[in-house]
Amino acid sequence: MVSSPHEAMHRIFQQDPGLFPRAVRALGVSFSDPVSASPFPTDLTENHPLERRVDTLLRLDTVKDGSFLLAVEAQGGRDPGKPASWAYYLAYLYAKYKMPAVLLVVCQDRHTAAWAARQVSLGPPQWPTLTLRPLVLGPDVVPVIDTPEAAAKDISLAVLSSALHSRAPESDAILKALAAALKGLQADDEDTASIYIELTEQGLGKTPAADLWRHLMAVDLSIFQSRTAQALRAEGLTEGLAEALLVVLGGRGVDISDEARDRITSCDDHDTLTTWLTRAATATTTAELFEQPES
Repeated sequence: MVSSPHEAMHRIFQQDPGLFPRAVRALGVSFSDPVSASPFPTDLTENHPLERRVDTLLRLDTVKDGSFLLAVEAQGGRDPGKPASWAYYLAYLYAKYKMPAVLLVVCQDRHTAAWAARQVSLGPPQWPTLTLRPLVLGPDVVPVIDTPEAAAKDISLAVLSSALHSRAPESDAILKALAAALKGLQADDEDTASIYIELTEQGLGKTPAADLWRHLMAVDLSIFQSRTAQALRAEGLTEGLAEALLVVLGGRGVDISDEARDRITSCDDHDTLTTWLTRAATATTTAELFEQPES
């Protein structure tokens, strides 16, 4: 399970490559919606000790504009060495795959976004050989999506909005709208809803908004599991609670050892299982489930 906003900001484009043309329209740049998208290896290492890796690399195929490569980089701060690395990525990708490449940089901080959006020319001033022009998505570009209707219309964009506005006053409204939209999605596609829930939590990192998100998820555990209700009906009550607990932990990517699994499945105390199930909404390890309250 990945665990940082950095991961979420580029993984969202793996989950929904069509988010790219929708998101960059705010920059006044028009790309056709992809009809297919294929993940490419992110390792750009050459046959010598220098190793270079792009965060996410996708091939997007469109009807109108043909095919191109999309390299997505999540940037957490200014890095003087990045423009040269990004230029290398684009040149290498063009040389290797013989197709155009676009660099998209996603930043949670507006100052970093402004820095990343600069055009950087490589070469002497009298004859710049190469100009780097990344597309940059930051808080000033990605809209605030704060109604359930808008969130349901484009959940991927709403997840990205929650990450890029995680420190903004509008964050609470964004997360409440997203939670409502995900509850609707969960009724039709539980697996996809679980992915978006995880990406949202990762994108929020350690901000105060992350606490609100965990609270929203804990208040309505049905967002995590529709299988829970099925388990409760199909088996005995305590057996159903144990199964529900394993479903929640598995859906959140929490590692379950054989010892922890045995302890859960062998427990026949309803109150204990209920306590563990409530803790599972926010726990990151099974040890947190079993903690004894301080006397």
